[in-house]
Amino acid sequence: MIRTFCTNKIRETEELSSSLWGFSPVDGEHAGEIYPVMVPCCWENLPGFSAWRGVGCFTRYFQAEGNVRLIFKGVSHTAEIYVDGDFVGSHYNAFTPFFIELTDLEAGTHKLEVYADNRFSEESALHVPNDYMSYGGITRGVVLESLENAYIDYVHAVPKKTSDGWSVEVEARVRSLGTVRGLKLELEVEGCGVQIVPLADGNKEWTVRRVFEASEPVAEWCPENPKLYNVTALLEDEEGAFDDLRDRFGFREIRVEGKDILLNGKKLFIKGFCRHEDHPMFGCALPVSAMEQDLQIAVDLGANAIRTSHYPNDEIFLDLCDEQGILVWEENHARGLSLEQMQNPHFEEQAETCIREMITAHINHPSILIWGILNECASETEYGYECYRKQYELIRSLDTSRPRSSASCKFKTDLCFGLPEIVSYNIYPQWYHDAPAAEYLSDLYDWVQNESEGAGKPFLITEIGAGAIYGYRTPTLCKWSEEYQAKALRDQIQAVFGQEGCSGIFIWQLTDVRISQEWFANRPRTMNNKGIVDEYRRRKLSYEVVKELYRGHGNYRE
Repeated sequence: MIRTFCTNKIRETEELSSSLWGFSPVDGEHAGEIYPVMVPCCWENLPGFSAWRGVGCFTRYFQAEGNVRLIFKGVSHTAEIYVDGDFVGSHYNAFTPFFIELTDLEAGTHKLEVYADNRFSEESALHVPNDYMSYGGITRGVVLESLENAYIDYVHAVPKKTSDGWSVEVEARVRSLGTVRGLKLELEVEGCGVQIVPLADGNKEWTVRRVFEASEPVAEWCPENPKLYNVTALLEDEEGAFDDLRDRFGFREIRVEGKDILLNGKKLFIKGFCRHEDHPMFGCALPVSAMEQDLQIAVDLGANAIRTSHYPNDEIFLDLCDEQGILVWEENHARGLSLEQMQNPHFEEQAETCIREMITAHINHPSILIWGILNECASETEYGYECYRKQYELIRSLDTSRPRSSASCKFKTDLCFGLPEIVSYNIYPQWYHDAPAAEYLSDLYDWVQNESEGAGKPFLITEIGAGAIYGYRTPTLCKWSEEYQAKALRDQIQAVFGQEGCSGIFIWQLTDVRISQEWFANRPRTMNNKGIVDEYRRRKLSYEVVKELYRGHGNYRE
């Protein structure tokens, strides 16, 4: 499965995932052996590969001729692609999509080989041993598209609310794979009409921008009514339409006013969870049913938001959030990088490429309300400040419709709060710090307002929580017990709900997750155990505490 809806009616597409591929380790004790595996696949979930790092080759055959495009939604960590034995492209980063164009293929059967590499190295600035597991494999969907000599690469629709109603700024990109003449691009926005744009002959690429005005009243997307609209692009020549692309968007406005985050003009209060793509049966290659189960758990708990810690998520998950009115904080891929790690010569290019790929792929999703960057990185340093500044500026150049933020853990030392629209902090009172939650939070909030450049901005708690081992119960209320986690979370949530000027909370975290054993950091079971449910989605005692408090608080502030 690639998306939850049909994106093409004219363009011929074939999903190459959701099928058996051949997997063969390139190195290690099983080198050269071939295993049938269902893709998407994390090889850590295969017998004998649970902790293996190396290079693995995934092989599949496909039928095609002429011009084709291979789309990979995610290969971890790095990918090298070969077709019929020839190298055709590569990509870095497990969590963003990429594509390979092939022209003039001979008719027949072709061999596709994907070499995935999940090893850590100095060449990789973002994939480092960390407080989550870095898996190996083809972890998201793969699509084969059959193309003519030109095709539509993307179509973006960004709604704008004005005093006169709604408009939609549409941007579409067309790419040429050969000689084309007399092209026209037809753009249609549901509820806003059609515009036809001639494309000049001789270009290799065209970017078309048009503004549409809503010709009739529209339903605004929100958690209570997540109405979606279609934006469609048709590519035509003298013989008619030969390529198309459809996506969805929602009429909704996210903006900041003083200390408030406004959704369609209403003061939003976020009740969310941080969530990793992780499951003991699937690694990070969760099937759609497992994604939906996580959302059902979050909604049952009373949540209205998910933070995609700490990387862009599978687009299927975002589709589900769009359809169910669940708000999303999506962030680029970086967690807990030290100053030394940020000074890796590959860091800036890799992080900025991740931002470009994330926003290009996901800008249409109305569920995404905040773009985040650089979770708990070196924001207390001058060098780090410049990295944050460049990445914030890059986001603004790509999308002006959403506020920006980053989750900081730099207690009273962060230098970067003057850069984004929203100030966000990760705090763990009554877990890593013995101070009472309300006292700790009040002290931090006062510092932000009185001694930082974040004064007067919306304020979020983007991580807070405590650990518990599922089934460990004791009347002693000791740490790692379910009883202690339940008590700590009650105190923490009540402190956030009672803090003046706070626009919401993301609990760390929805489920227990596996972490990199190279990182470990004294985590019991080599897991991050702060989930409200464990890795198998079994409820801990804190479940009912969170449910009571979240369900008792509405989606908006008075």
